[in-house]
Amino acid sequence: QVQLVESGGGLVQAGGSLRLSCSASGRTFSSYAMGWFRQTPGKEREFVVAISGSGGSTYYADSVKGRFTISRDNAKNTVYLQMNSLKPEDTAVYYCAARSGIGFYIRKSEYTNWGQGTQVTVSS
Repeated sequence: QVQLVESGGGLVQAGGSLRLSCSASGRTFSSYAMGWFRQTPGKEREFVVAISGSGGSTYYADSVKGRFTISRDNAKNTVYLQMNSLKPEDTAVYYCAARSGIGFYIRKSEYTNWGQGTQVTVSS
């Protein structure tokens, strides 16, 4: 089992940027596909972006395409989410998720491990 810890959330003005990090325990990080999801009160947790274990494949939700970039450093057991041109509607708790497997996954039910979440607030 891999344990995940997110960091980097905070308060930013609309149009600004934040970089989230997700650090994972374990020695086989490169065998895990990773994803970022987000959730606001009263709503379902929604998919944001996913990346394969090698980092060679990524998939973005339409709502963040062109503004967010996912990357990973397998030597550091860390996945990053660079968020640019932030909008108030990006405000949410952002969760990092992992699952063993090839490729990438976009359904939250496909992930087996979750972090505790980090709050991102974008003010208008």
